[in-house]
Amino acid sequence: MAAVSVVSHLVLCSMAGYGFARLKFFGKQAGFLMILATIMIPTQLLMIPTYVMFSRLGLIDTLAAAFVPWLASAFGIFLMRQFFLSLPAELEDAARIDGCTTFGVFWRVVLPLARPALATLTVFTLLGSWNDLIWPLIAISDENIYTIQLGLANFQGTRHTQWSLLMAGNVVATLPLIVGFVAAQRQFVATMTFTGLKG
Repeated sequence: MAAVSVVSHLVLCSMAGYGFARLKFFGKQAGFLMILATIMIPTQLLMIPTYVMFSRLGLIDTLAAAFVPWLASAFGIFLMRQFFLSLPAELEDAARIDGCTTFGVFWRVVLPLARPALATLTVFTLLGSWNDLIWPLIAISDENIYTIQLGLANFQGTRHTQWSLLMAGNVVATLPLIVGFVAAQRQFVATMTFTGLKG
């Protein structure tokens, strides 16, 4: 679930962010403001409508119910848009002069420069999707497709809890996040420092 969420975030949010940053189309500002406004809506407020919609689509109690809400996010689009706005437009103009299409400019010029922002988005998406408990608790009741957080929550007994096994499960659940953060740490720090640079 976390892997699908990360890959879809990297693809969809980077493409949407580039579109809102560089492309010109009707309703660009209004569309971006509408997407940005969804950040202000509490997640808890959306759970019942999301459950009803997923129920009508037949996605409840499937693995897709766990990762479909994580395919893209307004925060990811905002993060990538802001990063793309900080890149000099002259690089893209030079690629267009050399004959690149719009997608070629995005794929060959802009995306390689966006590695720090992509690493940051990866860390945030991995943390959010890996630690999500409330939505899988609502949408999934089949024990065979429990997420790791849902499994740990149900591992506690009503009268007695084996704390040693529960803590071992927590270490196993936390280890991939630590490895992912250490792997992306340099790019994560580069994103934070890149915003202060001006050419």
